Amino acid sequence: MEQEYKIKVYDADADPLDEDVSGDGMYEHFRFVADKGQALLRVDKFLVERLQKSSRNRVQQAADAGCILVNGKPVKSNYRVKPLDVVSVVMDRPRYEFEILAEDIPLDIVYEDADVLVVNKPAGLVVHPGHGNYHGTLVNALAYHFKDNPDYDVNDPRMGLVHRIDKDTSGLLVVAKTPDAKTNLGKQFFNKTTKREYVAVVWGVPSPSSGRIEGNIARSVRDRLQMAVYPAGGDIGKHAVTHYDVVENLGHVSVVKCVLETGRTHQIRVHMKHIGHPLFNDARYGGDEVLRGNTSANYKRFIANCMELCPRQALHARTLGFVHPRTGEEMFFSAPVPSDMSALIEKWHRFSAE
Repeated sequence: MEQEYKIKVYDADADPLDEDVSGDGMYEHFRFVADKGQALLRVDKFLVERLQKSSRNRVQQAADAGCILVNGKPVKSNYRVKPLDVVSVVMDRPRYEFEILAEDIPLDIVYEDADVLVVNKPAGLVVHPGHGNYHGTLVNALAYHFKDNPDYDVNDPRMGLVHRIDKDTSGLLVVAKTPDAKTNLGKQFFNKTTKREYVAVVWGVPSPSSGRIEGNIARSVRDRLQMAVYPAGGDIGKHAVTHYDVVENLGHVSVVKCVLETGRTHQIRVHMKHIGHPLFNDARYGGDEVLRGNTSANYKRFIANCMELCPRQALHARTLGFVHPRTGEEMFFSAPVPSDMSALIEKWHRFSAE
């Protein structure tokens, strides 16, 4: 089936929701409209004539990664441009309209070689600079880390972060250090061959204890800062599938493992809410209220203490797997559950035992 993208055109006043995503949203960086008298011409040749500093090989790699669109649909590099075709180049991050400053922000580097870097992002760190967050982001930290590497340009969209996770979600991200690595890894994410496993603490205990959540995801019509689930296969939203398994039943909450089949904006957060089990302390999706248990003052104090221990949605990207873009080796990385979430789980252990 041919896939069609809903493209976000980068705007300095962009919706803040677009700066806080863990999915596969694509941003338009360049757009060209073919003239009425345009002769049939391969799209790679068409773009090389219009993009400075881009080789035909680079354009072909971008097409392989699904980053060249004609009239909103991905095309191969041998597509022949026709009169009035709209040709777009899209990337997985906004176009930076300002200089990225190197900032000495500590990085928890899990792995690094000449092609890739895997980093364990802490909760609270924004990934990309954008509306309201022009400094203090992971990209600023990467600029500092690579400041002595002449081959890495933080402003070059052909390299850098391959995917994203929300500001208040912790866990693993992969960074491409070369254009070839970015193209290769981007294609793996596009084709859904990467392995991503998350750990979450959710309200209640899902039944059955393992299952598959399928439902299109799109912006909520009631609250533009939220995403919502719409019928699978319908015209609204993008196809999304999450697999979950209950790891621990702690009475009023449970520890859940989630595996992404797709990667949409806020996917785990909105899918778990959809089945009646919002993430613990997820303010955007109602998880920061007492949703299970009694109404006693002692219990309310206990919940308040839990939310002070883990003052964000209890979600961690624990496992990341991909094929190395140069060697072809299958690589898997794991990051332990961070201290705030582990303290939260331990507190519920004690409460459940009592």
